[in-house]
Amino acid sequence: MRLSKYYIPTIKEDPADAEVVSHKLLLRAGMIRKLTSGIYNYLPLGLRSINKVAKIVREEMDRAGAMEISMPMVQPADLWVETGRWDYYGKELLRLKDRHGRDYCLGPTHEEVITDLIRGEISSYKQLPINLYQIQNKFRDEIRPRFGLMRGREFIMKDAYSFDKDEEGAEASYWGMFEAYKAAFTRIGLRFKPVQADSGAIGGDFSHEFMVLADTGEDTIASCKSCEFGANLEKARVKLPEAKPEPDESNVPALEDVATPGAHTVDEVCNFLSISADKLVKTLLLTIDGKPVAALVRGDRELNEVKLRNIVGGNEIEMADEAMVREITGAPVGFAGPAGLNKDISIFADRELCMSTDWVAGANKGDTHVRHLALGRDCTIERYADLRVIEPTDACPECGKPIEFTKGIEVGHVFKLGTKYSESMDATFLDENGKSKHMVMGCYGIGVSRIVASAIEQNHDENGCIFPPSIAPFEVVLISLGGKDQDVADKAEQLYTEITNLGVEVAYDDRKERPGVKFAEADLIGYPMQLVLGGKGLKNGIIEAKCRKSGEKIELPLDGFTEAFTSWRAEVWEKWGLNL
Repeated sequence: MRLSKYYIPTIKEDPADAEVVSHKLLLRAGMIRKLTSGIYNYLPLGLRSINKVAKIVREEMDRAGAMEISMPMVQPADLWVETGRWDYYGKELLRLKDRHGRDYCLGPTHEEVITDLIRGEISSYKQLPINLYQIQNKFRDEIRPRFGLMRGREFIMKDAYSFDKDEEGAEASYWGMFEAYKAAFTRIGLRFKPVQADSGAIGGDFSHEFMVLADTGEDTIASCKSCEFGANLEKARVKLPEAKPEPDESNVPALEDVATPGAHTVDEVCNFLSISADKLVKTLLLTIDGKPVAALVRGDRELNEVKLRNIVGGNEIEMADEAMVREITGAPVGFAGPAGLNKDISIFADRELCMSTDWVAGANKGDTHVRHLALGRDCTIERYADLRVIEPTDACPECGKPIEFTKGIEVGHVFKLGTKYSESMDATFLDENGKSKHMVMGCYGIGVSRIVASAIEQNHDENGCIFPPSIAPFEVVLISLGGKDQDVADKAEQLYTEITNLGVEVAYDDRKERPGVKFAEADLIGYPMQLVLGGKGLKNGIIEAKCRKSGEKIELPLDGFTEAFTSWRAEVWEKWGLNL
């Protein structure tokens, strides 16, 4: 492609409204342009990269036995009502009416549509298993879209759905997709880690996220230094120290009120009473689907709301507002405690609280706390469970060795759905004995457009993008510095033809621009390989070659260029750990 004929509207300065690196560079390199909040036009260079990601994903899906289809983006509300998600999905679901007043939504995902399709087509176990996928635009009405393609409202996604006759088959489908994802992300050239994850609004038995490791990631990953354990903070289990006998509460003195004027926070209470935070029980009041619950964790710990929601059951979880706290406790915010709490409130306690006794907690009275709280004696705990957020000082829940925290960007998610959707939508088949059974499902998503942004977040420098050659808009840029020198122009044309004939995608910078502009834009766009031909090089029979990843420059001979270039190109791919 001749850049003199190509549309690349680059920008010299960082746009004011761009926060993260990928957003800035995608705009500056002329790959995307904003239409409105969270919605972008994909320009020629950006779309080329997105299409290359999609091609790799498509190939790995096909290799794994999935079959491509295309489903409508506009979905009827009736299907969502069947599964109960019309109300549950919340405001991220963009709802609309047609001219007849019928309710529809723009598809954020397609579990309902695919289940409706399959229940009308599959009737026998002989037709299973089946795995169907699509690569399509999705829409989620994010409350605060940000970071360009990292968290937009409209985005390109690959979503696949498997249907099996039993759990054994569903397991095989799940792990087959898991391996296909690993293959796809490896071919793309990403440094990634699969981690255990919460299933969220999709639901199901268990799931894994695929995280691109990057310092700018929104998600925090807990992973083991010694084994394969990895999980996001929502999902990461906490391993308790070696089991101790149930604490003896017989010698704990009676509850004692103690005045704590103005001490609302954990730090304020601990300073006032001269105790450490691990001696205090923190009582948090929340609502799950509108019903109030209390959660107890140690004063130096943080509640994991996702764990609590999963244990209690329900969908929407929120902290109780000030009015509700007063209604439940009879006290201002900051003085809630489990002893004497309203009996209609279910209390869930982190299991770490079983390891000790004689606690300090709120007294459900203004400016007052209690000493000598014994949970078994003074409270009615509905259930002890793992309710807190894992911390870097915790041991690996699988092998007990140290863990570390890293940042990541979610680019893929695989779910084992079980029969959640097939039961609610009555998607059944007849088994070998002629009995009706519900299909066992899985679903599998990849953020195709987000991968391009994630690759930039992981690979960039002060000069611009550094694209893996597998998904770069063009693998090579050929820069001609001949100016009015016709000999240089003629040789550059010859090299452009030679490289193109090798099947390599090359951007030929034949523009009448200054060398500095061409070099700066080549680095900004992030072509993996740069070839620079000038008058001096032509005279000496060489062309300068630069690897964008390492910055290394070498000279390739013009005589025998094809062989030399082919060898160097293989070396560049190898630097990325990729195979041609």
